[in-house]
Amino acid sequence: MIVRSRDTVIAAESGIDRAGRRYLAWPILTVKNPSASPIVNIEIKDVSATRKNLVVSLDQTEVAAEHQATIAEFGRQASLPGFRPGKAPAALVLKRYGKEIGEEFKQKVVSKAYRGGMEQAKLDVLNVTNVDTGTIEANAAAQVTFTIDVRPSFVLPDYSNLTTEIASVEPSDSEVDAVVEQIRGERADFKVADRPAQKGDYVKLAYEGKIDGQPILEIAGDKQIYGKVPQTWEEVEGENEGLIPGLGKQLPGVKAGDKKDVTITFPADFAAVPALSGKTAVYSVEIQEIRERVLPALDEAFFKAQQVDDLEGLKSKVRTNLKGRKEYENRQAQRRQVTEALNAKVDFPVPDSLVDSETQSVLRNFIEENMRRGVPQEQFEKDKKELFEGAKKAAAVRVKTQLILAKIAEEEKIQVTEQDIDAFIYREATINNSSPDKLVKDLTKNRDRLRAVQQSIIFDKALDLLVSKAKVSTIEPKA
Repeated sequence: MIVRSRDTVIAAESGIDRAGRRYLAWPILTVKNPSASPIVNIEIKDVSATRKNLVVSLDQTEVAAEHQATIAEFGRQASLPGFRPGKAPAALVLKRYGKEIGEEFKQKVVSKAYRGGMEQAKLDVLNVTNVDTGTIEANAAAQVTFTIDVRPSFVLPDYSNLTTEIASVEPSDSEVDAVVEQIRGERADFKVADRPAQKGDYVKLAYEGKIDGQPILEIAGDKQIYGKVPQTWEEVEGENEGLIPGLGKQLPGVKAGDKKDVTITFPADFAAVPALSGKTAVYSVEIQEIRERVLPALDEAFFKAQQVDDLEGLKSKVRTNLKGRKEYENRQAQRRQVTEALNAKVDFPVPDSLVDSETQSVLRNFIEENMRRGVPQEQFEKDKKELFEGAKKAAAVRVKTQLILAKIAEEEKIQVTEQDIDAFIYREATINNSSPDKLVKDLTKNRDRLRAVQQSIIFDKALDLLVSKAKVSTIEPKA
């Protein structure tokens, strides 16, 4: 919510500042011509370990002054028949703009209560979760109650020499050879084979499935591809499961022109079509063609396409890339390990508002990822309770980690530099194939996103610091 007046802005904002402190969710107050601190009385009531009610009382004089100031502000801008701008009597201004004045007046009282209350309370506020304005009238005292979540108090554990384990980054010869074969496989040609199908071949076929004599077309809803297709390709005994689970494993030995029935049992948790979960189907299959995969020769043309001179050059390139990937995986593993170690070293309650917000983020990311994999919306509805409980548990751990990292960042005086922002912009622009200038404009317009970026950078730098201080042992691969 954003409410603007002529000298006051109250805006809904949240984020983490450069010291790792979270901005208030509501309200942030900016005053162009600040007056003296308001005279208020406060009372702080504990709701939970991290939630408090801040009750702020303004006396009748303070409230009346705000009412008169609001009328005067409108009067300076008012244009009423028979009066020059700004010269209309206050009574007429109040009559003409009574509703608007009333709303603005109440907002100003709430702002004054908030500002004065926070100045006196000296609380480390993370979020304002609710505002109860009570009754605000021009000639009466006012009492406003802010429900706020505060930063939990805890002592940072020793975060130096946290134990981490990494794997050896040197690729084995077999790993290098496997990648070379994978590269050849990606450039393979597929030629018609006049022989029975073998592992690795691709079979062109048609199929139609039934369960207890009922066509799957009548069961699968809009996923008709699971019921009947006139033509598709299936890898024989492929590493990756095809559309129909287990179909590829039943294709060795088939020849073009063959017709056969194959029995398929769908997994109990078959998310793509829940109606087929755990069911046994019979598919009538007609083999149309068999193609074998022919790998390209390790010749000059192949090496040129890989931008190397020979096989040794290709292996060297593959080895370097594998080593880089293993180093990245080690860094990620160390980050995870130091995070887990920190969480185990300290215990404190986490604010509900942060957990609720993070829970929604976890759920949203999970659902988006699984929808891309083809999981239907109905499955999420079916598992709604379990998904929410799992997301909330993960969110609580994330929030705890963020609070610890924020405190470490503050302790170590970690800041976000212009170079950090520039690096983020160019990295994101490269990944999304977009213009850096456009991303800068987007961040300039969207302060919430900018603060989220700053928060992410703070956490990354804190994690890098922890990893740099960690004790490292290398696990050698098993022979």
